[in-house]
Amino acid sequence: MDIPAMSVALSQSKLMNDVGISVLKMAKDHSTEQSQQLIQMMAQSVQPHLGGNIDLKV
Repeated sequence: MDIPAMSVALSQSKLMNDVGISVLKMAKDHSTEQSQQLIQMMAQSVQPHLGGNIDLKV
């Protein structure tokens, strides 16, 4: 049993997992930020006075 090699392999595996988790956190934060911006844009685009009247010519 090669303990130093096993230690290095486990360390690399942990590093890969940590990097993967960090990337996922960054993606989640970016997605949350985009969602908040979309909600703000939708809230600003609401114009309740539009569509209440229809002009008809007969």
